[in-house]
Amino acid sequence: MSEMTNQPQTAEDTREMLRSMYGGENKPITDGNFDPALAVKCKNGTFVGKKTENIIIYRGIPFVGKQPVGELRWKAPVDVVPDDGVYEAYYNAKSAFGNAELETGSLYDLSEDCLYLNIWRAQPLDAGAAKKPVMVWIHGGAFEAGGTIDPMFDCHNFVKENRDVIVVTIAYRLGVLGFLHLSHLPDGKEYTDSQNLGLLDQKMALKWVHENIAGFGGDPDNVTIFGESAGAASCTLLPLLEGTHAYFSRVIAESGSINQTRSTEEGIECTDKLMEALGCKTVADLLKVEGRKLLEASSVIFLRQFPERDGIHLPLDTFKAYETGAAKDIAFLVGCNKDEMDFFVYSFGLEGWDAWVKGRKPLKLDKLPDEEKKLVESFCNDVKGEPYEADSRLFSQAWFIAPVIRLAESQAEAGGIAYTYYFTPESPDPIMKCGHSIELSSVFNHPEMSADTGRVFDETFSKTMRKMWVQFAKTGNPSLGADVSPDGKSKDWPLYDRKDRMVMVLDEFDIHPEKESERKIVDWDRTYFLTKYYCI
Repeated sequence: MSEMTNQPQTAEDTREMLRSMYGGENKPITDGNFDPALAVKCKNGTFVGKKTENIIIYRGIPFVGKQPVGELRWKAPVDVVPDDGVYEAYYNAKSAFGNAELETGSLYDLSEDCLYLNIWRAQPLDAGAAKKPVMVWIHGGAFEAGGTIDPMFDCHNFVKENRDVIVVTIAYRLGVLGFLHLSHLPDGKEYTDSQNLGLLDQKMALKWVHENIAGFGGDPDNVTIFGESAGAASCTLLPLLEGTHAYFSRVIAESGSINQTRSTEEGIECTDKLMEALGCKTVADLLKVEGRKLLEASSVIFLRQFPERDGIHLPLDTFKAYETGAAKDIAFLVGCNKDEMDFFVYSFGLEGWDAWVKGRKPLKLDKLPDEEKKLVESFCNDVKGEPYEADSRLFSQAWFIAPVIRLAESQAEAGGIAYTYYFTPESPDPIMKCGHSIELSSVFNHPEMSADTGRVFDETFSKTMRKMWVQFAKTGNPSLGADVSPDGKSKDWPLYDRKDRMVMVLDEFDIHPEKESERKIVDWDRTYFLTKYYCI
């Protein structure tokens, strides 16, 4: 759900670090003083990047015509309009407001003026060269935090190693500014999109990429979206939005799936709690509330701000949509980590974790039918170890592991393509183990950002994982021949099907395919059924 990396610095230290890396404001270039080799003409302007080690980086390109501020708060994103101006693309934009309860969100400079993207491409770019595959990263953060400014998602190292792809990172509205049901309020009839604005922002960013990426050397017809946690959930939900299939053909989803949604009833309940906390009665009241105050008040609905199965943008049953072929023309690479929820125990602390579980269970688990309660109790009773581990294993299954497997099952049932993985390397930390988001430093080639892992994973293993991701983006198949595999050994990744249920085990020193039944990744009898309740 998030990348809440424990930092050795204070929040202010981290802000200063980010400002030194990315600080500044992009301005128009009116004197013609720029290097045309670093400039790309797009629909909404010509953008000039910066070059480092033959990697050109374009930061802070707007992908909307108007930012969602003022009267456009809680309105659908506005498309760009033609613009002949020339603009700097030197600096990251500010990050979206999210939820004050998630520490990461407070590390960045925040603003409602936040819908921008970044692009990395390698030089040289020959005029006659084939267009490169494009990978578009959607960050995680529980739909409440995070941003493209996160140093983890600086893709310089990734593109330097994999020069045959172009990488884009996109922002979107978060928390109550991106996912707030408003149409039930007395003056809310004009806000029929507010519950899924974050997804609509992502769709608009992908539209911009489709229309402009060719100028950067990218192939608009070979786009892979990839993300982790809420970003992975976004990647699996986007195929269900009307019109999105024109913008991408492949999905890589790390530890996130179509269960990370809420019903309209749950959305209304969250809105009403927020309104009570703020003392507001109408949308007009909410529009008067400053963004940071909205962020602070949203702590009352912490980890409940999901996209909504509204029957407008998303179907009422996302799994059924997959089972009946809604995404069968898109190729998927999906997977999960062995000890997903241990990350949250590690991040919240034991007391914080216990408090969160105590508050969470009444929402759905305590309301289960007696027979289903018995199944859950049986599962928890069989978990050995520290007192927190039973609940951690349960929520790992219900939030991440079982939904990922069910998505692969649904895609296979519909005749679609799904490659599935199970990530197993562990941190030496006794609580973190192989927790949520622990793979990110390997994916983005940032071994220096391994605070959560407690150590740097094997270099060849990490490089192999990246090569698989890139191979999938290029060809739709993550398998590696011996000629391109970093260890010189072929990696044949079998498709997931409902008979053999083969997954690729991403073991640090033994990447290999294995039947799900041998590893017992999901508890088919005692936790798989929980996917029908989405996020318990």
